[in-house]
Amino acid sequence: MKKLFITAAIATMFSVTAFADGGKKVKAEGEKNVSYTALNKFSTEFENASNVVWTVTPNCQKVDFLTESGKFTAFYDLDGEYLGRTQEISILLLPEANRKEISAKYADYTVSHVIRYENTSAEPVVYFVDLVKSGKEVVLKAVPNQGLAFFQAIK
Repeated sequence: MKKLFITAAIATMFSVTAFADGGKKVKAEGEKNVSYTALNKFSTEFENASNVVWTVTPNCQKVDFLTESGKFTAFYDLDGEYLGRTQEISILLLPEANRKEISAKYADYTVSHVIRYENTSAEPVVYFVDLVKSGKEVVLKAVPNQGLAFFQAIK
């Protein structure tokens, strides 16, 4: 449930206003209302993907899938343009400087999840770290070489 919330929070960052699609939507089994553009871009970018499951929301199109590298979620806007992908990773894969800062500032918290977000633009990879302590839950945004920033309180 927490992972879904974090993924939804990331998707919300990339929300766009929905406009008429000009008939670009296709309806296929397991791909309910996914745009033709998103389907084509996904099949080209991730041609070896398996266990593909699409979800269309009023703000974006997302697809959960597996590759040899693990489980991912990719996001597309409503016009089918690629926004980025996420993957749950181990805290050990977080850059060392970010791990040290979390240890120092949030020593009494337990790491619940770490989500790695990347896109194809010049923007750096971003990590979202879900921390839990005594019924409190916070999400931090970690950017390599830029440190931590508070992202959202959940409880």
